Amino acid sequence: MKTVSKNTLDDSVQYLKSVGPKRAESFSKIGIRTIRDLLFYFPSRHLDRTTVLTAAKAYGYLMNGYDGELTVIGKVFEKEKKRFGKKEVLKVQFRDETGFFECVWFHATKYFYSVFNEGNVFAISSKPDKSKYGALQFIHPDFDRLSEEEETGFLHTGKIIPFYRIPKELRSGNIGDLSLRRIISHAVENYVNQVEETLTEEIINQNNLIKIREAIRNFHFPESTEKLNSAKRRFKFEELFYLEVLVALRKQNYQSKLTGNKMSIKTNLVQDFLKTLPFELTKAQLKVLAEIKNDLLSEKPMNRLLQGDVGSGKTIVSLIAMLIAVDNGFQTAIMAPTEILADQHAKNISLMMKKLYEHHSEKEIKVSLLLGGQKKSERDITLQEIELQEADIVVGTHALFEEKVKYKNLGLVVIDEQHRFGVRQRAKLQSKGRTPEVLVMSATPIPRTITMTIYGDLDISVIDEMPKNRKPIKTVLRGEAKLPEIFKFIIDKKSEGYQSFIVYPLVEESEKLELKAAETFYEELRKTHLKDLRLGLIHGRMSWQEKEEKMLLFLKKEFDVLVSTTVIEVGIDIPDANIILINDAHRFGLSQLHQLRGRVGRSNKQAYCVLLTKDEIVQYNIQQQLDLDYLSSTMIEKYKSAIRLQTMVKTNNGFEIAETDLKLRGPGDIFSTKQSGFPDLKYADIINDAELISLTKNIAFDLINKDPSLESPSNSIIRKNLIKHYSDNLQYAKIA
Repeated sequence: MKTVSKNTLDDSVQYLKSVGPKRAESFSKIGIRTIRDLLFYFPSRHLDRTTVLTAAKAYGYLMNGYDGELTVIGKVFEKEKKRFGKKEVLKVQFRDETGFFECVWFHATKYFYSVFNEGNVFAISSKPDKSKYGALQFIHPDFDRLSEEEETGFLHTGKIIPFYRIPKELRSGNIGDLSLRRIISHAVENYVNQVEETLTEEIINQNNLIKIREAIRNFHFPESTEKLNSAKRRFKFEELFYLEVLVALRKQNYQSKLTGNKMSIKTNLVQDFLKTLPFELTKAQLKVLAEIKNDLLSEKPMNRLLQGDVGSGKTIVSLIAMLIAVDNGFQTAIMAPTEILADQHAKNISLMMKKLYEHHSEKEIKVSLLLGGQKKSERDITLQEIELQEADIVVGTHALFEEKVKYKNLGLVVIDEQHRFGVRQRAKLQSKGRTPEVLVMSATPIPRTITMTIYGDLDISVIDEMPKNRKPIKTVLRGEAKLPEIFKFIIDKKSEGYQSFIVYPLVEESEKLELKAAETFYEELRKTHLKDLRLGLIHGRMSWQEKEEKMLLFLKKEFDVLVSTTVIEVGIDIPDANIILINDAHRFGLSQLHQLRGRVGRSNKQAYCVLLTKDEIVQYNIQQQLDLDYLSSTMIEKYKSAIRLQTMVKTNNGFEIAETDLKLRGPGDIFSTKQSGFPDLKYADIINDAELISLTKNIAFDLINKDPSLESPSNSIIRKNLIKHYSDNLQYAKIA
């Protein structure tokens, strides 16, 4: 009869067979301290017998033109290092029962020489190649060492073998593939029955999930491919379900436990303002305004995300929302991501409020600006205006939520460029008022799977229409050989009143990267290609006052061309700037390229975006049309910059661009999930698990609607698990 250990899941891993205090130290360096931690340290991949070929079969695949990866198992037969000049090459010969194959390494040959010893058995995975003598060859392949018993058991019983990530901390503690598999096997065998279920019986049955103990066993040592897939689905489901429960709790708390500032339409202020505008609002803007107005007039606090492409008119919509709040006696705050943009918002809004006062209004609406880089005297005046409620609309950056800022009656907060602000910053600003209404805006359209997770607690409005007189921007890809023609185009267009941006990736020359630098090229262009035009220079190392001065001169047409780094990326509005030339375009991210392109095309003139890159990249892009849906992850990695450039030429649609960007970069990089107040995803994939996200969202929201405090006995498992494993995240469940 098998004896059951008296140890518990929360005991140190040192008590496991073959571990001990020294190895436990190595485990703790990668965050594995307890037996429970080890049980949830799942393999990064598995080797399934059905995907393994013999050397002879692999050679047949190669001769038939196969271009993918494959796996062959072989025993090290011999190894040799050869020197070619300064280069050292390592060749390792392997054999199986059908023949020989070789692996070649050009880098880190000393390390690999020590890894492959005669008689050892390895699973080799890579693209097959042919050596100059016609033999089957793999260059710098992935490899996993197998024990002899694993090799025979594997080949004859059809087992699936797990492979774990083995960081250097484990290797230095003398823990390799084989020893880690044995340690985990012992842990699973003796301790898995102590793991408590984390989902209710009802959720498990209704969603065809396997129970947690079976899932752990089959994730580590699968009985079959089907069982492995069921285990993975179980952990993806659980992870997404708890994330959506946190989202639902956040929304529930915000709507039910906090009281909003119920407003009404008191005067003709908004109607008067609309009369001062030189254009009519689009249908999409009016639809979104109706949604926002309903929120403001309701007792529940508004918590809305406003999405719209660059130039679709989000700022005007948010300003109308602010006027409704001001009309009800409240202060409002709008937070911008950069000082130069905050300054521009303040100037534009002030001009509009002046015009409103001159033509229609009884009261002049006061706009104040609060920035980190202001002079102390200016700042003190603004702080006083805010505290005495002399300021109706306060514009600023992060400075808006510093301790010293005391609002008298903050009723509405507008956050521009939402993804730059994390949940902690949003919480700070909201704490400044009695649950102010919150409108967050994003000019980077957000893919559906992201809105269901990170922004799932927000109501969503979309402006999906551009102002009537706007022509779509023409985007072209050009090689550096075409530069003289591009400069001629910029000069010719000047006679039609066109101004141009020329964007470079760096401020000064960098020795490491041969990228064009704004300062160097500004000097060169003034003396050569564009010597007959008036040039200005703006970059990130200038203070916001210097940048603002340059932008104002550009707006007043003192410059024909503004040479710039990416500081112009967000929100600068120059109606006659209708050409943008982006140098080294392959070096920019997709959303950055889209934002930069949005700096032009803000009038009824035809605007142009020229993406300049190396001639060979242009040639390659013409020959290869890449479809993301049919590319492997390796191919996507290889062709990222080509895909980005092709996407820009193909579409102006921000939502399509955001979806492509998500596939290329992953969610964490784009939307700063670390700031979102949610746990990181270990198992689920926001890009490929859209159906599962939708399913878990519906289940979680339904559950919280019916039982907001999770008091029902049937939900005690969920309540207990939330408190035990998500306590850090729960503090943000109250935050918009």
